[in-house]
Amino acid sequence: MIADFERIFTRYADVGIIAQSTLGPDARRASAAQMRAFTEAFRGYIARKYGKRFREFIGGRIEVKNVRTVKSWQEVVSTVYLKGRAPFEVRFLVSDRSGRDLFFDMVIEGVSLRLSERTEIGSMLDARRGNIDALIGDLKHAG
Repeated sequence: MIADFERIFTRYADVGIIAQSTLGPDARRASAAQMRAFTEAFRGYIARKYGKRFREFIGGRIEVKNVRTVKSWQEVVSTVYLKGRAPFEVRFLVSDRSGRDLFFDMVIEGVSLRLSERTEIGSMLDARRGNIDALIGDLKHAG
């Protein structure tokens, strides 16, 4: 399930933009090599963290309710139906900034994945006294 989720995340998400955003201002001081390594470690971290719950989607469906332009991106409003659970709203924020239409954030019942992960990654980086390489190493096993 984790590998399946990682393939879907890689195919439909703008992983580079999400990773850069979650690293926040510290992304500006990271070298190009560190950003590449962070993005790869982040991809695996997200796959392990959320892929564990991917099984919940078996037999479920997502219905798109509305799409609207917001600034330079699109907001896709959908309702998710999972077996044994009340329906809930998911908003996908989609941009072609990377040359393809990819989502750069998912807002699940009002909670932004990107901003939640920014807080989490920021705390992890603080615990490592700002050492990006240590964060990258730890992300390879976290999730």
